[in-house]
Order: sequence, then C-alpha cells, then structure tokens
Amino acid sequence: MTAGTIIEASLWQNRIDDAPVAVAATAGLIAVAGAEGECTVLDAGTGERLASGHMDGGLLSAAFAPDGSALAVCGPSGYVLWRAGGEATRSVGAGWAGSDVRLHRFDRAGWSCGAAWTADSTRVAVAAGRTIVVHGADGEQLWRTDEAPSTVTGLTWIRDGREVAASAYGGVYRYAPHSAAPTGHLAYPGSHLAIAATPDTKWICTGNQDRSVHIWRTRDASELEMAGYPDKVTRLAFDPTGRWLANNGAPDITVWDFSGKGPGGTSPRQLRGHDAVTDLAWRPGGAGILASAGAEGGVCVWKPVTGIPGRSRRPRQRFELGAPATAVAWLDADRIVAADADGGIACFTVSL
Repeated sequence: MTAGTIIEASLWQNRIDDAPVAVAATAGLIAVAGAEGECTVLDAGTGERLASGHMDGGLLSAAFAPDGSALAVCGPSGYVLWRAGGEATRSVGAGWAGSDVRLHRFDRAGWSCGAAWTADSTRVAVAAGRTIVVHGADGEQLWRTDEAPSTVTGLTWIRDGREVAASAYGGVYRYAPHSAAPTGHLAYPGSHLAIAATPDTKWICTGNQDRSVHIWRTRDASELEMAGYPDKVTRLAFDPTGRWLANNGAPDITVWDFSGKGPGGTSPRQLRGHDAVTDLAWRPGGAGILASAGAEGGVCVWKPVTGIPGRSRRPRQRFELGAPATAVAWLDADRIVAADADGGIACFTVSL
C-alpha cells in the first residue's frame, strides 16, 4: 500500500503539495488549508484546481462565505481575506482563477484560530490573538474588540448574526456589534478550546482543556458539565436543528441529545470507528447525518439519531484513505470531501 493512496473508489481525487489541516466547502467550491501555508480552491464537481495562495507561518483553518464569494484563511501568523472577482456569486467557480482573486492581508495579526461568516455573507468575524476583528465582505474593518484574558480559541455568530460569541480562558465572551468590551460573560475557570451554539442560541457549549464539555442554557445561565473524557475536547458541533451535539475527547464520538430540557442526567450516543477523532461535520439540512475523520485513516458516515443512548454504534458507511484523515466536509446532501496528512483530497458519494 502506497502512503497517501486513496483506497476506496471515489468520484475524483487530487493532491496538494502540503499537509491538509482543514477543508471548507460551499456553493460548489472547496478550500483546502495546509500546515505549511498553502491554500487551494477546487471545483467541487471535478476537483479541478481553480486558485491557490500561500501565507507564511502555516494555516490552521479556512472558512468560505456561504455564497462562495470570499474565503477567510487563518493561521499562527494572522489571517487573509481572499475574494473572488468576476461572477463568483452567480456562477460556480467564476472569479476563482489566478488574477481575478484579490487578497486583503492581515498577517502579523496574532494567532488566528479561525473565522465565522454571517449567513448572508456580509460580515466575517476573525480571531486575531486576544481580539476579534469583524470585516465586511469587501475586507473593510467594521469593528474590533478589546483584548480577552487570553488568545481567542473559537468563535461563532449567535442571535441570527446580531452578536459574536468567543471562547477563551475563563469562559465565553459575548460581543454586540461595534462593542469593544464584552456585553456578556459566561464564566467557567480554565482553558476553553472550542465553541458551538444552537441556531436559536438556547445553548452555548465549549470543549475544554480539562477534558470536559461545558454547557450553558442562555435563558437562565444554568450550567451543565460533561466530564471524564480521556483527552481534551477540541471538536464539537451542533447539527443544523440544534438538537444533537457531537464531540471528540475519546476514541468514540459522543452525541448528546439537547431536546426538551437538554442532556442533563442522560447518556450520549457513542460512535465507534476511529482511533482518534480529527474532524466532525454534520450534513446540511437537518437529517441527523454525521461525517467524521480519524487518525487511523478512516472517514465514517453515521446516523446517530437512531442509536440507543449509552450503546456503541458502528458507521453506516466508511471510506479508507492511505494516510491519517485530517479533515472532512459536506459538499451537499450526498457528497463529502476528505483530506489526508499526505496531501490527498478525495470526493465520495454518501448512500445510507
């Protein structure tokens, strides 16, 4: 077996000259972010390379505007807002070719873990060291927050894009538009590594260095804690309905049910298929389908909503890569794209 070879039959394959750490997909486009700083935009239908760029210091994440017109690329040295020219919002792939691509560089902005776009693609919030910077889609800076107690580790829009919530040491900090100081603080001691919120902002959760998931119900600031994971929790994501939360922290993925009064006093669904979970992605549309990537080289597709709490389930579908799987994303309801540590990129059909 040759390292980096895609074992399972795929719709298409490609390769980048870097080690992928993240993939993002929207509007018929894929972005692949590499550890050494290479970012490549591909056509989702064919895998054809449309554009590429490089940022010194390496990359950590990439996030497309939902309409595909812009891309935020983040890494240890700062971030870049990368915009398509031409007819990008009206024709898939148009404008993502060489000279039509325009860059707004914000390198030296401090460690930038990631970015979050509003649903209408008009604003993007980017982590910049201990601060959050909000830009318009054209790259113009709209506002910047004061410094948090430590480096921002995750952020998300809440209240339908009317606030930004960020995780950092000491909890979750909420910011209203054009507000430099936090307008709310959900406090919990320790280092928070990731953040997720339900679409209705009823629940806000963090994954933590102390190997727990901490949960706030925003209506009354009541708290829950899911502790006892063997490793720190770095990946967590709500499905589009806000009912199901998936997270890592163990070889098994745990999926918590937030219906009714929430997951307090309940057992999670347990999904067994990886040595270590490297990425999680819910299928768009709210059908309760989850994709995951694992360090052993597998990419799994699950339907955890049909499982029994407290019992382990095996994946409904599994694809094997020739190297550790590092990232996975949904292209639409029937296709996923996955990347491996040797630079391989492949698109697969999901059929449950």
